[in-house]
Amino acid sequence: MAGSQADIEIRQLFQLSEFEDVVCLQKTIWSFADIELLPLRFLVVVSKVGGHVFGAFDRGRMIGFCFAIPGIKPEGRPYLHSHMLGVLPEYRDATVGRRLKLRQRDDALARGIQLIEWTFDPLELKNAYLNIEKLGAIVRRYNENQYGTTSSPLHGGLPTDRCIAEWWIATPRAAGHRAAPAAGAERIAYPADIARIREHDPSRARTIQKDNAAKFLDAFTRGLAVTGFQRTESEGVYVLEPWQ
Repeated sequence: MAGSQADIEIRQLFQLSEFEDVVCLQKTIWSFADIELLPLRFLVVVSKVGGHVFGAFDRGRMIGFCFAIPGIKPEGRPYLHSHMLGVLPEYRDATVGRRLKLRQRDDALARGIQLIEWTFDPLELKNAYLNIEKLGAIVRRYNENQYGTTSSPLHGGLPTDRCIAEWWIATPRAAGHRAAPAAGAERIAYPADIARIREHDPSRARTIQKDNAAKFLDAFTRGLAVTGFQRTESEGVYVLEPWQ
């Protein structure tokens, strides 16, 4: 049973035993095949070459984690690629994911890093709301089937299409100061029950995924970016506007 938010501690991980727990959580959360798990040795390297690994603990038990890998943009800008974040199902409404991301932000800012990026599945509407509305990330890239088809039931056998979130952590937008979308903003919508559709009608889910992929790719080619995300009882809607 999940404890209260006050019971949950976020801390950076350095010990082999902690990395073992991260590997176990990958399997529990995503039901990955062994070949798809990111191994302990990889996490050790991440922690020693400028990345970081954080764990979320409820009274000593690890219930979530995230880690980021250091990278360099073509123009020489350093950034962090936040490669994986996972939280046990019973804790997914306890703001654990958001607290892990904010801890990543604090670490990056303390080291003079201003950009954190990560990929996310545009069909995961709750994640989209967190990334765009709560954290203030933008999206202006879309990769089709980035990781290939996986064994995880959470992916439903669909291609692993991904949006790339850009989190400019030193900007007013990341601090919650965001303007309302313009009246002429474009929108790309998914049914609010897309998770159920993916589980029970994967053919329909694939059609929705493919149609919206084309819309994203066209919008990004025209210089638009996702700047907002709106939720209704029937839809989750990505809001796109011109971006400089």
